Amino acid sequence: MLKIKNLRASVDGKEILRGIDFEVKAGEVHAIMGPNGSGKSTLASVIAGSDKFAVEADELSFDGVDLRDMSIEERARKGVFLGFQYPVEIPGVTMANFMKIAVNEQRKSRGEEPLTAAEFLKMMREKAKVVELDPKMTSRAVNEGFSGGEKKKNEIFQMAMLDPKLAILDETDSGLDIDALRIVATGVTKLHTPQNATVVITHYQRLLDYIVPDFVHVLYKGKIIYSGDKSLALKLEKEGYDWLINDYKE
Repeated sequence: MLKIKNLRASVDGKEILRGIDFEVKAGEVHAIMGPNGSGKSTLASVIAGSDKFAVEADELSFDGVDLRDMSIEERARKGVFLGFQYPVEIPGVTMANFMKIAVNEQRKSRGEEPLTAAEFLKMMREKAKVVELDPKMTSRAVNEGFSGGEKKKNEIFQMAMLDPKLAILDETDSGLDIDALRIVATGVTKLHTPQNATVVITHYQRLLDYIVPDFVHVLYKGKIIYSGDKSLALKLEKEGYDWLINDYKE
């Protein structure tokens, strides 16, 4: 599904990603962990298509299509979704209108007819249940006045509505209490299928108690320096990163 070979990314002449090799297949869940400043959010942004970075790669493809010359919008229509660490507010635009435009634009790109008002409302009610989102919130402006937990629920609600092939969740657990974490993570798990894939960027094992990864990767100084199964996350939670970093040689 996603294939990355020798990915490098820099901003203002400073190299952040320094040769990433990474592959995600349909049905898989990958967790990316690492100390602050390792390049985790940069990797997520580059895959999603941010034009903030200068990018070089031997390969950067999704479903066999080269992503390098594709805009954020084109990648989103292809099925790439990025859940933000800090979701933005969009004053004056209701969630319902925002999602109706997004869903119908996606359908248009696939050659499908737009949803009728009744079809869209039914879909919105069904997907809101996935993350226990109060239906009344869909009449409010996007994320405006939302708590941290509500914003993260809203991100997963958007993911449910758009049904992406590849979901990249950048520290979705950041700032969540135990109940909100359970709701958000359970929603992500419900949306996972053998046909899609999820990449979870996190600092904490607690999220991975709910979203169980097939693979865990440690990112350090712009490189993936170690990969393992879900037991690696438990070890990192217990012992930290020093045992890996101390043995790492450039």
